[in-house]
Amino acid sequence: MPSGKTHDAITYILTVPAFAAAYAVTRDVASAGTVAAAFVVGGIMFGPDLDTVSRQYSRWFYLRFLWLPYRWCFKHRSRFSHGLFLGALFRVIYFLGVSTFAVYLAAFVIASLYGSRPYDLEYFAEVWRSIGAFIRRYLGENFLLLLFIGLWLGAASHTFTDMAGSFIKTGRMAKFL
Repeated sequence: MPSGKTHDAITYILTVPAFAAAYAVTRDVASAGTVAAAFVVGGIMFGPDLDTVSRQYSRWFYLRFLWLPYRWCFKHRSRFSHGLFLGALFRVIYFLGVSTFAVYLAAFVIASLYGSRPYDLEYFAEVWRSIGAFIRRYLGENFLLLLFIGLWLGAASHTFTDMAGSFIKTGRMAKFL
């Protein structure tokens, strides 16, 4: 399989074609820029090697602990970590869930320490709705979709590279699909 440096180089090289393809589809520089930026983040930070001690895992610095349950639950190169269709989708959903839980827990602890009323889930859901409204108003209706597409494509570039390496070595690539 390609090294971490190779995966990073491929991500950076493919950012320009990702931008060009997004611009060809959307005819909007901001939308294409969103896809391209998310492509880099997807390849560099959300790649499939988060299930091991890897370059991607190390880049999370103090937030690495968020990926520990993911590492414990999934075998390296499984369909849920390296799978072309499920891998990036599951990592994004996992990250959103874990980070939401961590933020809620931190807010609850801080509110408890300072004697204020702890936040309930209804209030927390209202905050998320407000964030969604802000995103739609200032970043566009399709921002989250474009963000996800870029993240998925960036992570998929890693998987495609691994598939090519696996195919060259063994002639098989079905386990990545």
